[in-house]
Amino acid sequence: MTGASPQADNKVADFIARGAPNAIPRLYGDALLAAARLDPRIMCLCADLPGSTETDQFERELPKRYINAGIAEANMIGMAAGLARCGDIPFVHSFCVFVTRRCYDQIANQIAYPALPVKIVGFLPGLTTMLGVSHQAIDDIALMRALPNMTVIEPAGPAQLGSAVAAALAVEGPVYLRMKRPDGPVAGLAPRDLRVGQAERLREGRDGALVTCGITIAAALEAADHLAQRGIQVTILNMSTLKPLDRASIIDIARKTGVLVSIENHSVIGGLGSAISETLTDAGLPIGFARVGIQDRFGEGGSTSYLQRKYGLAAEDIVRAFDQAVERRNAMQQFLKSTA
Repeated sequence: MTGASPQADNKVADFIARGAPNAIPRLYGDALLAAARLDPRIMCLCADLPGSTETDQFERELPKRYINAGIAEANMIGMAAGLARCGDIPFVHSFCVFVTRRCYDQIANQIAYPALPVKIVGFLPGLTTMLGVSHQAIDDIALMRALPNMTVIEPAGPAQLGSAVAAALAVEGPVYLRMKRPDGPVAGLAPRDLRVGQAERLREGRDGALVTCGITIAAALEAADHLAQRGIQVTILNMSTLKPLDRASIIDIARKTGVLVSIENHSVIGGLGSAISETLTDAGLPIGFARVGIQDRFGEGGSTSYLQRKYGLAAEDIVRAFDQAVERRNAMQQFLKSTA
């Protein structure tokens, strides 16, 4: 049901596009550089991954506002905190797992606690790399959501990568951007706005809702097509802001449809599904709810398409979860009738 070919599974993309620097568009990097040309307060810091984080052009054009901190994320966070206290707006860059878990104490005490305008930008979210467990960020949303004052954003693919910079700058305090670069050239790209705290409706349906973010949007759209073949029409919400969550949209669609599935490229513990579950519980809504995500386990190296299927993030997994949510809704309605 995913449409991926065996050839695609066997082809593992080079995570830094080595040897083909112009093959992958620098949608985020170009947007950051453009913003920096207009705002002299923007500083760019990198943990020795300029090509992988699209900051190499920034280094070439604005070298006095670029700092390569080396493989020392904790020190980089401290530098950013100092720059922010001097009036700058630092953007710090590394892979998701390194820029969150490796320096979590520094982020908590030096950035989140004083609510400094530091923008933390991580690449390689979830199961999107051949490099295995050490490079796979499956708990970063949970970590960053737990910090007071922190905004957490995951753009919906290439169309929102550029607008993610403006969205981060619109927030006065600290922001965590969870980024996934395109795997190759993007044809016919139509950039879309990213509004902090507002869900984006990608499809309308009365029979249920799929709430997703990042790369799992593609699988959600495919699952919606399969459900439509059965006469089931679902709403799809792109929840590009994980914190603050658009609770109003979740409550509204839950009340209208009674069936909701969360889909995320992250552990089911502490991520989007947990945030939605908390929202539904706080609102006291007895609906059918199911979560699609990485179960309580570590990943492994492999192509993205292979990992998405093996760890239950494919379209067929979403369809099964939707059917489970319907069953739970029906069972709950039956229980409420029996106790009325």
